[in-house]
Amino acid sequence: MIAESKSGGIWKQIVAMVAVQVAFAGLNILVQIVLNNGMSPLVLVTYRQLIGSIFIAPIAYIRERKRRPKLTISIIFHLILSGIMGASLTQVLFFIGLQYTSATFACAFINIVPVITFLIALPFGLESINMKNKVGMAKMFGTLVCVAGAMILTLYRGPALTLWHMNTNSRSYENQLARATLPKRHEKWTLGSITLLGGCICWSSWFIIQAKLSKRYPVIYTSNVFMSLFGAIISALLTFLIHREPSYWTLKGHMQLIAVFYAGMVGSGICFIAMAWCVERRGPVFTAAFSPLVQLIVGIVDLFVLKRKLHIGR
Repeated sequence: MIAESKSGGIWKQIVAMVAVQVAFAGLNILVQIVLNNGMSPLVLVTYRQLIGSIFIAPIAYIRERKRRPKLTISIIFHLILSGIMGASLTQVLFFIGLQYTSATFACAFINIVPVITFLIALPFGLESINMKNKVGMAKMFGTLVCVAGAMILTLYRGPALTLWHMNTNSRSYENQLARATLPKRHEKWTLGSITLLGGCICWSSWFIIQAKLSKRYPVIYTSNVFMSLFGAIISALLTFLIHREPSYWTLKGHMQLIAVFYAGMVGSGICFIAMAWCVERRGPVFTAAFSPLVQLIVGIVDLFVLKRKLHIGR
């Protein structure tokens, strides 16, 4: 672990990552609303990354123009890879999974990100495990628990968790409706689970790429500009291949406009800078370990604010 004096105290990184997860929780709820209203995930990701790169670019120029390292082929390769894995594929897959499942389920699936990150970090020498001591045993036990939890989450559908004051007739009607749409819902949920798993693997890979990139190109703002820009280009190409109608690019209503700017400025701007800083200071596994906090926040908002029914499992 990096020395305490270099980081200025671990509490700075903890506070930063908690704030990031709160922002991501709000983003996930907002994104599901606009996706359910017909917005394309590819279009949303493209706008998000484009706005993110424009938002960060002036900050990068002012703060890092005098200490920016020379771009090499290796650095450009890592920047493009970071854009593909972190800014494009992760978000497209996650948003598709979010569209086919629910915000709470999608956030719960993120619980496996620290485990996948840990497993990917092992062969790269960014993490180690020694089964002869308690720390190593705890890491292995935590890995197995998270994997088991992810399997239960995907395969098991338990009883609903509802507010105690919910109307009985309303609850009965919802149960009948759920049984009638079960086959179609199961098919969508399976596809959503697969895309969420793919998104989690890409997300975990981004933490590893960022850990290596931060050593070779230690300018957080500039690297995030390139990452968002490459991500926007890749997402735009995918959008043009799948959605050829220009109407897909039109933002309909204030909610889509708010979602796009919030996702770009906060999600791809402030949050990615904070995560890149934490990866540089504390490593990829520490940063990824805060991902499960999103589930708790989204679950509370779903249950008490949006009055949605939650289930144990999927």
